[in-house]
Amino acid sequence: MLGEQRLIRFTEENYGKQITKVNDRIYHFLGFDHSNAVAIIGDTSVILVDTLDSDGCAEEMKAELLKITDKPVRTIIYTHGHPDHRGGAGAFRETAEEIIAFLPQKPILKHYDRLNGILAKRGTYQHGYGLTDEEAICQGIGIREGKETGKGRYDFINPTTSYSDKVVERIIDGVRIRLVSAIGESDDQIYIWLEDDRVICTGDNYYGCWPNLYAIRGTQYRDIATWIDSLDEILSYDSAALLPGHTKPLIGNELIREQVGTFRDAIEFVLLTTLGCMNRGMTMSEAVEHVKLPMRFADKDYLGEYYGTVEWSVRSIFTGYLGWFDGNPAKLMPVSDREINKVLLEMIGEEKLLVKIRECMEKEEYQLALQLLELTENNDLNKEALLMRAKQMTSANARHYLIASAKEI
Repeated sequence: MLGEQRLIRFTEENYGKQITKVNDRIYHFLGFDHSNAVAIIGDTSVILVDTLDSDGCAEEMKAELLKITDKPVRTIIYTHGHPDHRGGAGAFRETAEEIIAFLPQKPILKHYDRLNGILAKRGTYQHGYGLTDEEAICQGIGIREGKETGKGRYDFINPTTSYSDKVVERIIDGVRIRLVSAIGESDDQIYIWLEDDRVICTGDNYYGCWPNLYAIRGTQYRDIATWIDSLDEILSYDSAALLPGHTKPLIGNELIREQVGTFRDAIEFVLLTTLGCMNRGMTMSEAVEHVKLPMRFADKDYLGEYYGTVEWSVRSIFTGYLGWFDGNPAKLMPVSDREINKVLLEMIGEEKLLVKIRECMEKEEYQLALQLLELTENNDLNKEALLMRAKQMTSANARHYLIASAKEI
């Protein structure tokens, strides 16, 4: 089965619109948008955990919420600052009185804003913005964002309350809430513990496929060891329900411990195995070739590479711990790619190179074809190889990036 077909199957099986009634006052909304939201009904109002990504999708969710309760949304809690969790806030502007968020626990690198142009372009490629529904299929951890499917736009409301503490205990409209800073996919990530209900809302620190331990749009190093610590914290609670910011909720303590525990163990396996490869002197390429999920992890669909990939994780760990130099002295002061490619092309000959590239294409070795195409300029073959390689990808992010790159040619 092609990666494209697996991604379609995963999307159809996991992202149908669904409201889960956890108990009489907690509801989880899945499939209304790219991200999820949680409604907690208090004495006189609703506390909303995240708001979906667009105002149009949030209005649809709001209409469903009104069928459950006529109490207004007066409190919004952002699990983190990613726009797909905040963009629907404007739908609740008339009633929302307090917007709660946490500040990043690690500072953003100075001058990072000087990269806004390239980050925006690469983000567009990763998320599949501008692609058709057929090209994009989904965004890996959820359906496409509403702003991409004609359901409104980002409509943010800035936080009115921002915390820098590790733990904040609140009673909001009769609901006891514990807000805990927990670095993971982002440095401002939190989880929310509702002790009276034995319910935990985890934001993006857990979702049901291989995570973005590195995002190809470009990010600072995501501290994977600390992410694992955050998962240990989440697992320390006696939760009856775990409500993630993407993918299906997990109901039942046994399921939570099995699935989130396996998710945590698989991430730790990749981290420690990669560090072991590095310590033995392997290059980045050798480490990527060596680090594969064993069957006890690889056969779990909720660890499937529909979003991030193990290979990207290994590369990120390598550069995060040791930087760009992989120890190979030939790469210490290399000539430019342009210069080495010119020499290789002169040695091989363009005619012979194109014969080999077409042979790779016939064998469906599209990745090898793409790398050989780096030696020459052939837009038609390059575009074809990019599009065919995209079909092999289970990762929505990889698929999007390849298709967007082909369309730019």
